[in-house]
Amino acid sequence: MPDAAQPPAQPELPPPYRRPKRRARARRTHTVAKVLGATLLTLAMVSGLSVAFLYRHLNGNLNVVSVDDQLTNRPEKVHISAPKQPINILVMGSDSRDCAGCGLDDEAGGGSDTTILFHLSADRQSAYGVSIPRDSLVDRPDCEDEDGKTIPGGSDAMWNAAYTYGGPACTIQQFEQTTGVRVDNYVVVDFGSFKEMVDAVDGVEVCVPQDIDSSEYGITIPAGTRTLDGKEALAYVRVRHGVGDGSDIGRIKRQQAFIGALVAKVISSGTLTRFDRLVRFLNAATKSLTTDIPNIKEMGLVGLQFKNIGLKRIRFITVPFVYSTSQPGRVEWTSDADTLWKRIANDQPLGKLRVGSLGADQVPGSGSTTPTPSGSASGSPSDSPTDSSSPSDSESTTDSPSSTSSPSDDPSDSIDASKDDLEFAGLCT
Repeated sequence: MPDAAQPPAQPELPPPYRRPKRRARARRTHTVAKVLGATLLTLAMVSGLSVAFLYRHLNGNLNVVSVDDQLTNRPEKVHISAPKQPINILVMGSDSRDCAGCGLDDEAGGGSDTTILFHLSADRQSAYGVSIPRDSLVDRPDCEDEDGKTIPGGSDAMWNAAYTYGGPACTIQQFEQTTGVRVDNYVVVDFGSFKEMVDAVDGVEVCVPQDIDSSEYGITIPAGTRTLDGKEALAYVRVRHGVGDGSDIGRIKRQQAFIGALVAKVISSGTLTRFDRLVRFLNAATKSLTTDIPNIKEMGLVGLQFKNIGLKRIRFITVPFVYSTSQPGRVEWTSDADTLWKRIANDQPLGKLRVGSLGADQVPGSGSTTPTPSGSASGSPSDSPTDSSSPSDSESTTDSPSSTSSPSDDPSDSIDASKDDLEFAGLCT
């Protein structure tokens, strides 16, 4: 006997008005599977298009400028006997006011407000941010402009003058000739990019021991722990007078602490698991960025090298220095700076040079803000660390690359910035 004719399919209606389904379970499963498959395919296509659009957009944000042709007499990159090689990235903070929202004060700008070398060890287990005071007195070498014309050097010149004369190329030339460390890549961040990065993660937490009220930078921050937005953060990392000892050295330590707090915020689940927040950060981080890293893919590959490093192994130090007697208000590097650069170049343990360093785990938002009871900041004008306490501190190991140790092998325990160090920078203890 032939089967009875099936009733016509009823149109789907949105709940709660959907009519009861009369089809067999097998048919329903088959239909649901088709709908699910079509939905996933559609989502995959949309996601693929979104990723492609985002990739093109972020690439479009980058201002890629190679300066290799402007660099001369470059130091050789030391080859390390390891599966991977260390990476040296020179980061410069431009204080140009020629960008949206960069009119922070009445100063002209145009120089480099911040210079930090980020060194990633060959074993990918530690990273150092080495700050160079902008008031450092150095012999600035000749460098070339974009047209190949020579920009004359000078003796006892301020560090940040190189950027004013010739931008990132002259700063890299000065860095390599002064330190003997080969730079792999460079990045220039302006005021606008910095503010947007902070706002993209909904602000960064800081802790200040006393009220900050500086009319020069238009900043008022009550004492205590609080979250700063981009504009407040920019003023906070640049203000000098009325914070700590009012020096550029104190500001450097405060900048290091803020960068550590920003890093902690970016790698937190609150950012990494929020696609919208992550996209905003990536957009802000690449916007108006000047670098020689050719595209977002290569930048991402560099970023992946940091994936196994904990906050405690991301440390910030300052080039060892003393205050200048010939030019008051300026600083001069000590012989310990020579040791520092040799060890960075050879990817070797820094030993006592790490004492007083600031770890990214010491800042608000990282889960630990307890300073060590004693110790002096690396680079502070107090007694400089010596190189006689352990094999890893031995000067005899700095002339050749190490195949058995790395900065992460250093046995030093009490290396965190002390209470005095933090107060010196105007940070909570």
